[in-house]
Amino acid sequence: MDNDRENFWEKQSFVVITDNTKPAMKYTIDELNKRGKEVYVFDLSANPDKGDIKSVDDIPDNVENTVLGITTSDSADFVQALKNRGFSNFWIHWRTETPGIEEMRDPDIQIIKGKCPMMYLGKDFSIHGLHRSIAKFTGKY
Repeated sequence: MDNDRENFWEKQSFVVITDNTKPAMKYTIDELNKRGKEVYVFDLSANPDKGDIKSVDDIPDNVENTVLGITTSDSADFVQALKNRGFSNFWIHWRTETPGIEEMRDPDIQIIKGKCPMMYLGKDFSIHGLHRSIAKFTGKY
């Protein structure tokens, strides 16, 4: 079953914006790295890892997709800043949607929201694979 959510992960380069409040973001980074994807991490937490991106301006222009899983800032601010730089594909981790994201209507960008990235990246024999199976069965995939 091909859909926008599955196709999102077929790209080669990603920036993951996290504040370390959503554990699935670390799993997402790890899984993308395992798949040989080019992954940049923009960590908004108080303790980013050495080498993590420190500002929107530091995100390379070649990044194809942006994954946001933040609860301490408004994702809409980052989407708008990156859209202004020419970025157009965004995934907002479920339960991190803000009013700004919900109100955003822009035909020049794609925003996937309301889904955990790991439902699409997780292995079949994992909690994420179980969630995927349930979502498919109930028509919510």
